[in-house]
Amino acid sequence: TLGEVTYQGMRLHEIDRSQLLEQRANLQIVFQDPYSSMNPRMLVGQIIEEGIKALNVIVDAEARRQRVLELLEQVGLDKDAHLRYPHEFSGGQRQRICIARALAVNPKIIICDEPTSALDVSVQAQILDLLNHLQARYGISYLFITHNMSVVAYFADRVAVMYQGRIVEQGEVEQVLGNPQHEYTKRLLSAVPRLVPPVRAA
Repeated sequence: TLGEVTYQGMRLHEIDRSQLLEQRANLQIVFQDPYSSMNPRMLVGQIIEEGIKALNVIVDAEARRQRVLELLEQVGLDKDAHLRYPHEFSGGQRQRICIARALAVNPKIIICDEPTSALDVSVQAQILDLLNHLQARYGISYLFITHNMSVVAYFADRVAVMYQGRIVEQGEVEQVLGNPQHEYTKRLLSAVPRLVPPVRAA
């Protein structure tokens, strides 16, 4: 696979270690499978705190602990969750923990890699609503990777359709879903007609 990642004019594969560490605070990720993205031997509080310590976001230990407790509340979990292990939570709760971990270092962008695909439909909606709430509160941006066109219609402002590793169509969601131009976009939409709400063509 060929390609490169550019952020604020920097090619991330070319910058030195110190610059990369700095950018890690700006760019965080939420993975498809929350359980496999967490160390099962670590307490939830340690998992959320790990990035804060590694990137020196908060130096004082008590301040870090308070930050962890605040984050748990913000993602809809009880404070005592920080003393429990990942296996003690449901899939949706684990994804909330991963969202808290991503938020912990005050990122500008969170990459969401199919973050709802492993969850029940009702839980998917809860996670999407949580992400919307956090975006309004913190002003963060999301790069949302998904094959679920109903998620695109509900959640995104702009969409880029990729086919064989290349962007073949992009634009405002209403424009692309309401009046698709590329054949692959049309196939994606026709494959799940009942999941995508009708969008009026521009």
